[in-house]
Amino acid sequence: MSKEKLRKDRTCLNCNHEVDQRYCPNCGQENTKTSKSFHHLFIHFFEDLTHYDNAFWRTIFYLFFKPAALTKAYISGKRLSFLPPIRLYIFISFITFLLISIFPNETVKIKNTPNVKISNDVIVPTIDSLHIEEKSVDGLTKVGILSQKNNDTIKKILQQTEEIDKKEVADFGYKSINELDSIQKNGAEKTKVSSTEYWFLKKWLSVKEENTNEEIIEKFSESFTNNLSKVLFMYMPVFAFILWLFHDKKRWLYFDNGIFTLHYFSFLLLLILTLFFIDKLFPVFGSNPVLGWIHFGIKSIGISWMIYYFFPAHRRFYGEKFMLSFLKSSAIIIVNLLIITILIILFALYTYINIH
Repeated sequence: MSKEKLRKDRTCLNCNHEVDQRYCPNCGQENTKTSKSFHHLFIHFFEDLTHYDNAFWRTIFYLFFKPAALTKAYISGKRLSFLPPIRLYIFISFITFLLISIFPNETVKIKNTPNVKISNDVIVPTIDSLHIEEKSVDGLTKVGILSQKNNDTIKKILQQTEEIDKKEVADFGYKSINELDSIQKNGAEKTKVSSTEYWFLKKWLSVKEENTNEEIIEKFSESFTNNLSKVLFMYMPVFAFILWLFHDKKRWLYFDNGIFTLHYFSFLLLLILTLFFIDKLFPVFGSNPVLGWIHFGIKSIGISWMIYYFFPAHRRFYGEKFMLSFLKSSAIIIVNLLIITILIILFALYTYINIH
């Protein structure tokens, strides 16, 4: 029951009908004050998505542990007992991609550094435990921490590391765009490349000239992650269409397959979010072999459930015999994997084209 104060005016703001109690008997709008605080708007936003009642938690439980039960209940007409499929997917998708974007990609790990123990009270770090930049090596030599011999050795190692880093991303045999253009215009026919290859190589070299290796990887990952939610949303109608092709068109409408798809994709995103949090949580407790095995076990169970989930969900929803359902499920998964592979390649190419 809402605890907001009622308006003194008994005329409904929505339909001008007289309101005797809290809700308008004509349109159902609550007769409360129109001015709301930011706190109310924030809380009301999540209430609209989750209802904050048994329907939300019942929906999540069915989605996670009862494959297809949620879809069967919705199709049979039990609509008020669970969250609507579209609202459920939008909420889970929003929370999943928001939290993944907020948390850092890698968990910071503290490494134990080797030290030399002089006495019970004094511990001096060894040279190997110091993270030294090349510009600071001379300073360490001046104060007597490093000898000149060690100074030269460390500088040589650092220079070699930088050279390796610069060559880490392949240049496909071309040092610059000018070299590529020169070969393409003046080189022998066997050294020239096709127009498609030329476009790809020129784009790659221009990206390399403007970005470091780390920046290229970071930009690609960021763009890929930011657009993944859109790709998933656009792919759901395709997934539902493939389901429709494999089943009786008279018994199962495209709408029914669409509801199944919404619930299945919601499950996948929710499990991905759960595994993501597990990966972030365990390193907080430190590096322990027992915790490592527990982490591995939980993650393995989660991934196995993600792979297995579609088979019982498909069999229970469509009500087919075990072997027929297994064959159809396998075929549907294979077809989708082929399409998804092609889409990922195209999506990666699109992401690559838009890197600046």
